[in-house]
Amino acid sequence: MSDILQELLRVSEKAANIARACRQQEALFQLLIEEKKEGEKNKKFAVDFKTLADVLVQEVIKENMENKFPGLGKKIFGEESNEFTNDLGEKIIMRLGPTEEETVALLSKVLNGNKLASEALAKVVHQDVFFSDPALDLVEINIPQDILGIWVDPIDSTYQYIKGSADITPNQGIFPSGLQCVTILIGVYDLQTGVPLMGVINQPFVSQDLHTLRWKGQCYWGLSYLGTNIHSLLPPISARNNSETQSRVTQNPSSEGSHPFSAVISTSEKETIKGALSRVCGERIFPAAGAGYKSLCVVLGLVDIYIFSEDTTFKWDSCAAHAILRAMGGGMVDLKECLERHPDSGLGLPQLVYHVGNEGAAGVDQWANKGGLIAYRSEKQLETFLSCLLQHLAPVATHT
Repeated sequence: MSDILQELLRVSEKAANIARACRQQEALFQLLIEEKKEGEKNKKFAVDFKTLADVLVQEVIKENMENKFPGLGKKIFGEESNEFTNDLGEKIIMRLGPTEEETVALLSKVLNGNKLASEALAKVVHQDVFFSDPALDLVEINIPQDILGIWVDPIDSTYQYIKGSADITPNQGIFPSGLQCVTILIGVYDLQTGVPLMGVINQPFVSQDLHTLRWKGQCYWGLSYLGTNIHSLLPPISARNNSETQSRVTQNPSSEGSHPFSAVISTSEKETIKGALSRVCGERIFPAAGAGYKSLCVVLGLVDIYIFSEDTTFKWDSCAAHAILRAMGGGMVDLKECLERHPDSGLGLPQLVYHVGNEGAAGVDQWANKGGLIAYRSEKQLETFLSCLLQHLAPVATHT
C-alpha cells in the first residue's frame, strides 16, 4: 500500500528533523553533551537524554502512523519502552500530547523543568513535514493493513550520534565512524509469514553546510510484494554500480590473485571470520559503525556483502534494509544456517523472518538475529561468495 509507505517516508523525515535538532539547537545539544561524560551524568534528569531522543522518535512514528492509519500504531514495535521512572520514583509515560503545549508540559516533567529544552523539542515534534517521492505516486498496490507489522530503530548507532564526529574521512565512499553512520530504520513485514515488505532508511547526517553547520540527509526506500518490486535507487545508478563491480572484478586482481568481492564488517567481528574474509576479499574489507549503515552500504552498491557473525543485531536493525534489498533482487540471510547448509541439499537460502521470537529467549534477546547475518544484492553472487568463504573457514568457525 503505497500510501502507507508515503507516510513512513514523511515520519522518517520528521524523525530525522528531531535527530538533527538535538545536535543543532543549543538548548538540546547541551543535554546531549551530558552523554559524553561517563560517570558524570547529570543525576537531576529523569532519563538520560539519548534515551529520550530515541523514545521521542519512536513515539512520533507510532503517533503519526496511528493518526493516519487507525490500528497500525499498535503493531509498531521497537527496542525502546516509553515508560520512564524519575529520581522520585514517579512513573512517566512518554505519549505525545495533541498540542505543542501539552508535549512541552510532559517533556518538562521528564527533563526536570528544563523549559527551554522542552519547548525546542516540542516545536520540532509538532512541526509539519512535507516529504514524498513522486515515484511512489505512480504505484498502485493494495496490501491489507491487517497483515502488517512494523519494526522501528529510532536512532541506530547511538554511540556515533552522541560522539558526533563530523570530520571522518570515508574509505572508498564508506564511513568507518561518524554521524554519517547514524540511521533511522523503519521496516514493514507480513505478520503471518514474517517476510519483509517495505523498508525506509533515513540517513539524517549526509552532508554538512560549512557556513551554517546545518546537516542535510537522504532517504531510501523499497517495496516488495506479490511480484511488485520497486525502490528509490533509480535503474541507472544500479546499472552503474553493477558495471563498476564487474570492472573491479576484472581489473583489480591482487598479488594473491583476483578478489572479486567486497565486504563491510563490524569493528568487533571475530578473527576467524576476518581471516577467511581477507582471503576472499583481499584488502576490500571495510569496518564501519551501525548495522543500519552497513546494510545501507550494500543497498547503495558500495560493497557486495555485509557479514556479521555475532548475535547482537535485532529485528529492528535488519528489517528495513532487508525489505529494500528484496526489492532490488537481494536479501538478508542467517549466516550460521548458510554455513551449515549442504550445497547439494536443494534447500533455499535461510532468509531472516520478523514475526516470531527466539524460543527460550527473554527480553530483547528473543528478537536477536541469533545466527548472525549476511546482506547481499545478488543471490548468484552470494552463493559464489559463500562457496569461497567456506573454503577458507576452519570448521570451528561455522559454529557460533
